[in-house]
Amino acid sequence: MAKIQRFGIIGGGAWGTALAAALRRAGRDVLLWAREPEVVTAINSQQINMLFLPGVKLDPAIKATGDLSELAGCDVWLLVAPVQHTRSICRQLAQLAPPPHPDPLPQGERVNAPILICAKGIEQQSLALPSMIVQTELPRHPLAILSGPTFAAEVAHDHPTALTLACADHTLATYLASAISSLKFRPYVSDDVIGAQIGGAIKNVLAIACGIVAGYGLGDNTRAALITRGLAELMRLGTALGAKPETLMGLSGLGDLVLTCGSTQSRNMSLGYALGQGKLLADILGSRASVAEGVTTAAAAVALAERHGVDVPIVSAVDQVLNHGAAVPDMIAALLNRPLKAERS
Repeated sequence: MAKIQRFGIIGGGAWGTALAAALRRAGRDVLLWAREPEVVTAINSQQINMLFLPGVKLDPAIKATGDLSELAGCDVWLLVAPVQHTRSICRQLAQLAPPPHPDPLPQGERVNAPILICAKGIEQQSLALPSMIVQTELPRHPLAILSGPTFAAEVAHDHPTALTLACADHTLATYLASAISSLKFRPYVSDDVIGAQIGGAIKNVLAIACGIVAGYGLGDNTRAALITRGLAELMRLGTALGAKPETLMGLSGLGDLVLTCGSTQSRNMSLGYALGQGKLLADILGSRASVAEGVTTAAAAVALAERHGVDVPIVSAVDQVLNHGAAVPDMIAALLNRPLKAERS
């Protein structure tokens, strides 16, 4: 397999910028595509992303562009744009992809750039996970998932971080892991593509729930109960979709859930906290530049659970608050008034 050196990052938010910093520490060449012209200008001229990751000085070798076609020559594409935009981005990338090779290729050689999916969520209309979107829109590109307990600012500041890199092709998984790893940025390889994605999607909704109860003034007992029972929901839905239990109990499942539900560094938990304090969702979203994926994932997660006959009361309660006008006290009361049951059910 040819050396992987040139990485194209699609998405100039906090996470895309942090990944650019991590890849430079791994010795890779990085080109970051951002939709916002001010992000491109600031990175190229001042080595900083003031809009999404202020206070983090970037390696001058990191370059930014607003022209997606400039990523055509990259060895790997990191797909970091929000999941609700993934399909449209993939259709643009399809115009950049080389045509399929007419002859059989020698073992280990690839024509099209692998796609490393770094976004977390579920597409609202189709209820598809990001890998399903990529498989539909860019079927000739091998794909992998990068997910786990990661705050962008901490990755950018080179704090020790461990993640899951999931790919059906073990050879490609280990090759990608080697290419992106550095002393303090450690990917662990898995073949469970579904598990690595569903953990990252559902934990965002559960983080909103934890933020709501914290903002409402409830204590750590409540938050611990929500995390634990939320994990049970994540496990039920994940296994129904074919995920492996050990993945859901690993970095991209339990690890990410604990991180996101435990700190207002999380965009999703901080949004829930504001809701718990009585602020309106429209006002919260209007005051932010970044996306809280749990907002768009909640309704899709409920619909996906219904499709598979899975009970997800906490996720459903969050959806009721976000999308159906339910009041926070009513949400809490509804959860507390559910019938008693065995813990493992």
